[in-house]
Amino acid sequence: MAVERTNRDVRTLITQIAAGEIMLPEIQRGYVWKASQVARLIESLYRGYPAGSLLFWKTGQPAETREAAIGAPQALPNVMPLYLLDGQQRLTSLFRVLTDHPDAQVVFNIETEAFQNQSAATRRNRKWIKVYDVVGPDADMFAIHGELKGAGLAIPEPEIGRRLSALQKITQRDFHMEVLHEFEYEEVADIFVRVNSGGRALKTTDLALATLSARTPGFLGQLETESARWAEHGYGALDVNFLIKALTLSLSTTGKRLASVAKLTAASKEIVEAGWEKVRRGLAHVVPLLEQRLLIPTTALVPSLAALHPLILYYGRQPEGTKIAKDVENGLLYWFLAATARNRYGGSTDTTLTQDIRMLDAEDPVAALLGNLGIRDGGLSVTASDLAGRNHQSPYLMFCYLAVAHAGAMDWWDGGPISEGVDKSGKPQYSLIHPAAKLRSHGSKYSSAEINELANIVFVSEQTAKNIIGTRSPAAYLQSVGASDRTAHAIPTDPAVLDPEGYRAFLAARRNLLAERITKLLDQFRPGFLTEGITATETSASKSFVLAGYTGAGRSVLAAEAEADGQNWIGWVDPSDFEAALDAAATGLASDVPVGDETAPLRVDDEGSVTFGLGPFVIRGSLDQWRTAVKDAFEDARPLAECPEPNDDQWPAEPEEFLLSDAGVHVA
Repeated sequence: MAVERTNRDVRTLITQIAAGEIMLPEIQRGYVWKASQVARLIESLYRGYPAGSLLFWKTGQPAETREAAIGAPQALPNVMPLYLLDGQQRLTSLFRVLTDHPDAQVVFNIETEAFQNQSAATRRNRKWIKVYDVVGPDADMFAIHGELKGAGLAIPEPEIGRRLSALQKITQRDFHMEVLHEFEYEEVADIFVRVNSGGRALKTTDLALATLSARTPGFLGQLETESARWAEHGYGALDVNFLIKALTLSLSTTGKRLASVAKLTAASKEIVEAGWEKVRRGLAHVVPLLEQRLLIPTTALVPSLAALHPLILYYGRQPEGTKIAKDVENGLLYWFLAATARNRYGGSTDTTLTQDIRMLDAEDPVAALLGNLGIRDGGLSVTASDLAGRNHQSPYLMFCYLAVAHAGAMDWWDGGPISEGVDKSGKPQYSLIHPAAKLRSHGSKYSSAEINELANIVFVSEQTAKNIIGTRSPAAYLQSVGASDRTAHAIPTDPAVLDPEGYRAFLAARRNLLAERITKLLDQFRPGFLTEGITATETSASKSFVLAGYTGAGRSVLAAEAEADGQNWIGWVDPSDFEAALDAAATGLASDVPVGDETAPLRVDDEGSVTFGLGPFVIRGSLDQWRTAVKDAFEDARPLAECPEPNDDQWPAEPEEFLLSDAGVHVA
């Protein structure tokens, strides 16, 4: 065994990727970098900063590979390829930039020497030039230089030429390479784990995949095929990571932490194959149940996919051809709905999963699962107050959708079922019944929280939002919508609530309509041993958390306002610092974010859940939830002069967990 050390420039490496002379082994993860990270890499090369080394493996035997996310097919190599073990994110990003990939449109400001992704503003500004136009094969430096001379730059002409030359030379930058020779695949997988765990932290699922791929080449392909199968049903979130988690749970029978990856990586090939068959059998039962019985068209509606694992495991354990009693099937679906309403998996999931999966071995698993939710005698009911203050980040978004789907709601534009109104990202399309523009201009000074309440959301297509709703109040456009369609979507009939001045009464009326329907839906699946509608969801005014955006004098502030134990806490966060921390979290890296004169920890776990410590709380949410929360906070930003002064002293008590989905809502 030997390690070869050498150097190659960027252009040569990109040429080798296109020629198939550099391939990704199956153990590699997918491409995950954000546009901002790509821009920072190009900036590092431009400034001559270290860009890290690359690790390859060379073997005389063909290895299982995975497709590179370069946006173009790789050629069949004329030589045995090098398999890339460390550096995939960087080389893929460079390939994209140097081949003009639509998701890697990095631009350079010749005056400030700043880099970012292309935007409408940079397209209009002649000081910004696309990196590809300078480094691409058809670059016309004379023409670019000439255009820049007429752009009114505050730098001398020779400096323009120097900066363009420095940008062009990024393709000549060398990367240090180490190439492993004569190593066995399992040993290479171990090296991959060690190397990548030392840099960007690998998720436990990545570690499991590396080990399983080494032991059973082609296994990743099976996972990807299964994931693609369910993506065709709209269940795209059942990805490889989800399947690895399900497989891990299927192999675990004892221990305090059932989802231990150590159990998966230590299991024999035969045990893993048996567990994988259970996962596939479980999915084959559960997905149709969700689609056909609950009418859930996409996993984007499911607040936490962890709630699916007990169902998948239960059905996967049943021998092929087993007929599940209808009352048990209904009871399991009732538990899934109740667990979602109670946000059971909104926090750390491993402990909760362990508790629930153990209940599958009980004599009456449905009763045992409901017992874990505290539902032993009374059934679950949803009240109007449970919906108050909730927005599209709330678990109740799914219930509001189901409330109208089960009433046969159709789109107002094309007349098709609302299940067809799913956008390219797999998310259900919806609009506001009372348009935001109409409410913001009204003298009642409706807050963003009020405007974006769930009770103001209607599940209709973009065409309906554009061609029927527009910026008109419901009093103006609902006359073109049939009475049965309005009823199916739970639209109040009182004309007084359809104008902006009656908006708060509209919210109250629609909350009541939706809550009644949601409870009716729950009752369809309620087990016979539960009495009707006694246990309500828990609400209290003991603690709350709100994010609000303020701007002015060229500055933006993200104000975090928390209430706990009768005390208020306010902290100021720079939104650019926070966005940078979220970008880092997307790659698995933790950050400390400035909050006033202190810093607050932002952490990401193996499941992609992000926690941020602020005053009395450790706020937990997904990356998408955090990004959406920041966007929503600044959608209706208020003047900086109105921002409350921070009192961000150290909180005297131990911080409690608070779910981001409950932001803006008083909870117990």
